[in-house]
Amino acid sequence: MARPPTKEIRWYNLWRWVLETAIISRRFYLPSSRPWTAKRLRAFLAPNLDRPIFLVGAPRSGTTFLGDCLAQLPDLSYHFEPILTKAAARYVYEERWSRPAAQRLYRTTYAWLMRLGGDPDLRFVEKTPRNCFIMPFLADTFEGARFLHIIRDGRDAALSRRNQQWVRAESAGGDQYEPGGYPYGPYPRFWIERDRTDEYEETTDLHRCIWDWRRHVEAARAAAARVPDAYLEVRYETLMRTPDAEVGRVLDFLDLHRPDTREQLLSALADGHTRSIGRWQSALDPDERRLIDEEAGPLLRTLGDAEG
Repeated sequence: MARPPTKEIRWYNLWRWVLETAIISRRFYLPSSRPWTAKRLRAFLAPNLDRPIFLVGAPRSGTTFLGDCLAQLPDLSYHFEPILTKAAARYVYEERWSRPAAQRLYRTTYAWLMRLGGDPDLRFVEKTPRNCFIMPFLADTFEGARFLHIIRDGRDAALSRRNQQWVRAESAGGDQYEPGGYPYGPYPRFWIERDRTDEYEETTDLHRCIWDWRRHVEAARAAAARVPDAYLEVRYETLMRTPDAEVGRVLDFLDLHRPDTREQLLSALADGHTRSIGRWQSALDPDERRLIDEEAGPLLRTLGDAEG
């Protein structure tokens, strides 16, 4: 069966991408109840894009939960996976656009989202997993950018993602697309190695999920070498089990020092749970464990999540 086409960004359909981005942004944005000061109003002319925060991580690794927690902090304007830039990531990664054109699109989109949210004077935050692959571009585009990378045990992340429809074989042949333009089903995304695309499509759902996890985590960690002072890793398991130990480190890294910020973030994190941690130990059979080790064993061991 032929692979269905990916939805492309073109000049004639840009309006549709913009409209869908606006709809999703308004649906997920947590509006501020602050007073309308002169500073806030002036920022509509030039939204604050200094020192933006990019929350990155593989799918199903806790990025959404941590992003929702950051959205509670009064200094931040948090945006959930902007559709237009999510789709644009593949053009940046594959260098299909010129660097200046891509930078204009990202800066324009983020400034527009700040205005749409009504908080253009705050500090911009967004979370999109595929930003793992374009961190150097984002660092070059936004001065003082910070990258907060949340890492979850890949075996639990893969099990969680396997429950979704995005890359499952049974989703093939349908007409559903994820917001960034890829069709649902076992089809290779831009981050899959070119010489392994057929293997990706033909393998099991679990294999695709651990494969995607490995590629995201490796990409972010490799990019960290280029921005060592702008990169921080946090482990999902530690954040859920002992948030007190991580909150100070995260807030120091993000340079957030209001007296009540620590308590606000801890309060938000309290809504998390540890029930899914280590679920792989009872859910994976020996063949699945072997498959995961073949695809991601070295990375799991580097992270301290596997023996040997």
